[in-house]
Amino acid sequence: MTADLFDASTSLEERILGGLDEEQREVAGTLTGPLCVLAGAGTGKTRAITHRIAYGVHSGVYSPQRLLAVTFTARAAAEMRSRLRDLGVANVQARTFHAAALRQLQFFWPQAIGGTLPSLLDHKANMIAEASRRLRLSTDRASIRDLAAEIEWAKVSMLTPANYLENAQGRGTPGGFDLTAVSRVFQAYEDIKTDRNVIDFEDVLLITVGILQEDPKVAATVREQYRHFVVDEYQDVSPLQQRLLDLWLGGRDELCVVGDASQTIYSFTGASPKHLLGFKAKFPGATVVKLIRDYRSTPQVVKLANELLGSRRSGGPAADAAWAPPLQLIAQRPAGPEPRFMECPDDEAEAAVVAGRIQELLNTGVKASEIAILFRTNGQSEAYEQALASAGIGYQLRGGERFFARKEVRDAILQLRAATRAVAEGPQESLGQVVRDIVASLGYTDAAPHNGGALRERWESLAALVALADELAVSRGESFTLAEFVNELQERSVAQHAPTVQGVTLASLHAAKGLEWDAVFLVGLSEGLMPISFADTPEDVDEERRLLYVGITRAREHLTMSWSTARTPGGRANRKPSRFLDGLRPDSVASANARSKSGPVRRKAAAPASCRVCGSMLASGAERKIGRCNQCPPTYEEQTFDALRQWRKEEAQSADVPAYVVFTDATLTAIAEARPSSLEELAGLAGIGPSKLERYGEAVLAVLAESTEL
Repeated sequence: MTADLFDASTSLEERILGGLDEEQREVAGTLTGPLCVLAGAGTGKTRAITHRIAYGVHSGVYSPQRLLAVTFTARAAAEMRSRLRDLGVANVQARTFHAAALRQLQFFWPQAIGGTLPSLLDHKANMIAEASRRLRLSTDRASIRDLAAEIEWAKVSMLTPANYLENAQGRGTPGGFDLTAVSRVFQAYEDIKTDRNVIDFEDVLLITVGILQEDPKVAATVREQYRHFVVDEYQDVSPLQQRLLDLWLGGRDELCVVGDASQTIYSFTGASPKHLLGFKAKFPGATVVKLIRDYRSTPQVVKLANELLGSRRSGGPAADAAWAPPLQLIAQRPAGPEPRFMECPDDEAEAAVVAGRIQELLNTGVKASEIAILFRTNGQSEAYEQALASAGIGYQLRGGERFFARKEVRDAILQLRAATRAVAEGPQESLGQVVRDIVASLGYTDAAPHNGGALRERWESLAALVALADELAVSRGESFTLAEFVNELQERSVAQHAPTVQGVTLASLHAAKGLEWDAVFLVGLSEGLMPISFADTPEDVDEERRLLYVGITRAREHLTMSWSTARTPGGRANRKPSRFLDGLRPDSVASANARSKSGPVRRKAAAPASCRVCGSMLASGAERKIGRCNQCPPTYEEQTFDALRQWRKEEAQSADVPAYVVFTDATLTAIAEARPSSLEELAGLAGIGPSKLERYGEAVLAVLAESTEL
C-alpha cells in the first residue's frame, strides 16, 4: 500500500480509497463536519478511519499535527499509528483519553496552577487499604478491589465524596460495605492523596477538564492546536471523557466518532452508549454511515451473532434506552463450518474436550496463535491451562507476563540496538534475515524446538520478533532499516503492542475485545456464568448478552460453544446451559418457547462457601478450594507442605513444565491441610481430577506418609 501511495499514474483518491467498499469509502471521503460511523464487528472500521485520516492529510484538508485521534487502549493507539505510517502519514497524534490529557496537563500545569505536577499513582489499592484502616473497616484484597472500582466509577461519573451518596443509590454494597461507608472511604482516599501530593488516572482527566473550563487562554491554545478529532469505540465513553471531548471541541463540530452500541460491555466503568446513540440529536447535520459488511467471520458465525441479538426480549424502558436496533451484519467471506455446541459432564471434562479439539485443529494446519479460549471470569482459566499443558499444547494467558517484560525479548532488543551501530544492511539481505542472524545467538532457529516448557517459550518470543520484522519489511517497504525496526519495538514496548506469539490464547471475554482468531472456543456457557450470577437486573443481563456477542464475533471460521452440567467429576448435574443459547443450539427451540411464556428466568447466585475456621464468606476460588479464608492461619504442618512443594518442584522439572501445571498452590495447600490417606480421599479434594489422580495420586500419598513418619 505504501508504494502505491506514490504511484503518480493514478489519482490520490484511487490510491487511498480504491480498496475500500462503498460504505468505507463514504467514511474516508467525508472529511469535514460531524460524522458518526456505526460499525459492526469485523466491518473494517479501523481501516475506514485510518484511510480517512490519510486521505485528509494527503489532500491537504488536515494538518497531521492538528488532528487528534482518540482510542481506548494504548495498544489500539499504537496500532493506529502503525497503520497510518503504512499509509504515509507519520505525525498524527493517536492517543488514549488519559494519555492525551496527561500530555496537556504536563504542559499547562506550570502556567495554570504553578509548581510541579504531582506524581501519578499507578495503583489505588494501598491507599484505599490505608483509608479503610483509618476508618477501622476490615478489608481484604477482594473488597479493596471492589472499592477501587467503585471510586473509579464515581470519578468518571464526575461525582465527589460529597454527592456520591445521593447519586449512587441502587449500586448495591461495593466491597461488602453500605454506600455511606463507601463515601467515607472515598473521602479518606482523596485526603490521603492530597497529603501525599499524588493524583490518580481519573484526576488527570478531572484536572484537565477543570483547567480547560477555568482558563480561557489554555482552552484557546488547545483548540488552536487541534482542529479535527476522531474518537474510536465511542460507545465506551464515560461522562467525564465526553466532558473533556466537549471542551476540546469548544463548540466546533469537526468530529468523527466510531462505535457499535451492541458492543457496549464496560458500563461498570461508567461507559455509556448514550453519547453514540444521541450523536445525531446533538449534531443535527451529522452524516451517519453504517458499516455492516462483515469481512472477519464466515456466514455461519455471522448468522449466529445476528440471531443472538435478534432474540433479545425487552428488558424494560431502562434497558431499551441503552440499546438501539442492532446492526444486522452481512457476511462477505465464503461459507465455513457450522458452529459447534458441546455439553460436558463437568469442568475438567470440558477442558479436556476443548484441548482435544484444539489438537485436531493444530493437526489440520491452524496455527496455535490463531486459536483462543474465552471465558467469563479469570478464575476459569486454570482448568484450561492444565488441560493444554497435559496435551503438550503451548498457550499464553492474556493479562499474564507482558511480552516486552520477558528476559529474552529485552535481551534481543538490546542486541538489535547494538547491531544498528555495526550492521550495514545491503540490498542483498532483507531486514528479516538481519534480525534472524542477530537473535540466533539467543537461541532462535528457523525450526521450532520439539521440547515444550521454557525453551519453547523463549523460542516463540524470538520467533514473534522475526515475524514482525518480516511483516514490517513488506508493509513499510525495502528501505525500512534495522534502526527504524528498533524504534518501532521501543514504541510498541511503551504501548504494550506485542507482536503475535505462537500459542493458544486464554483470555476473558472482556480482554478479548478488539481481537480476533481463526478458531474461538467460548467455554463455561452455563447459567450463573453466562449471564453471570450477579447480573440481576434487565440492564445487567443485556450487557451479558452483548458480552457473548463480542465473544462470538471474535471468530473468523471455527466457533465452538461449550458448557458443563456439573462443576466437579461425579458432582450433581444441576447446571443448565445459558439462556442466551435458547433457540441457537440444536434442540433448544422448545426450551426457548417455554421460557418466553414464563418470562425471564431468574437464577439466584449459589450461596458462597464459608471458612471452616471462622465461618466468614470465602471471596476467591483459591480460598474455596482450600476451604479457609486468607485471614485464618494454615492448619497444615510446615514439614508436610515443604515436602509436597519439593516433590512438585522435582516433578515439574522432570516434565519440563511450570510447577502450577502439576498442582496449583491452592491445591497443594488443600492436600497438606486435609492429609488424605487414600486415593478416594484425595479424589474428593478440589483440583484433583481423574487424570491428576492417576498420574500423581500414589506419589502424593507417599510424600504424605513419609512426612508423617518424620
